[in-house]
Amino acid sequence: MERLADPERELALSYARRPARDHLRALWLVDEKFGGIVAGTTDPTIGEMRLLWWREALTTAANEDRAEPLLEHVKGVLAESGGEWGAMAEGWHALLQEPLGDAELDRFANERGSRLFRLSAQLLTDDVPPWIEAQGRGWALTDLAYRISDPGISDLARSKARDVLAGAESRRWARPLRALGALAVLADRDARASERSQGAPSRVARMAWHRLTGR
Repeated sequence: MERLADPERELALSYARRPARDHLRALWLVDEKFGGIVAGTTDPTIGEMRLLWWREALTTAANEDRAEPLLEHVKGVLAESGGEWGAMAEGWHALLQEPLGDAELDRFANERGSRLFRLSAQLLTDDVPPWIEAQGRGWALTDLAYRISDPGISDLARSKARDVLAGAESRRWARPLRALGALAVLADRDARASERSQGAPSRVARMAWHRLTGR
């Protein structure tokens, strides 16, 4: 299965239990696919159509053959969860709306971030904590803040993320969930900063410390 484009998410994958790692990679690759569709479209209508195609394809992927490598990768993982995976497209769809504002950011955070972290946690453990979705919202908003070109929307997303992630670095994450915890800890820092340097030694060291301690 291909590597993730995001180097820090690729590193975080190595923190997951081996039996769940390939499933988690598949889920995160689907999320990256949605993000790539939105980032690469200049016509919102075309972007919406592509997202809809993928949402429907994921819903039926477990039972149908599709000439799409990623769908073949996830086919054995999906079982009955294809609809849930596909529903992340709703969050990315929010970014195609104009004008982009508070309501669209909330929809993005909920449908992409909360859902992604919950689905990820379900792959990693049977004991999913009730606060995991909030961490996903904060992570998604921070990630968006550093990817979007509009400085006003970037600042708004970062402000929302700070409210959600306050105290993330003081939380202790159970070992099975540290792949997600590492992302949340970095997001908490990034929400309070004005720039980020993915892959910087200090960030890699912070992820390693979290892997060891859960904090």
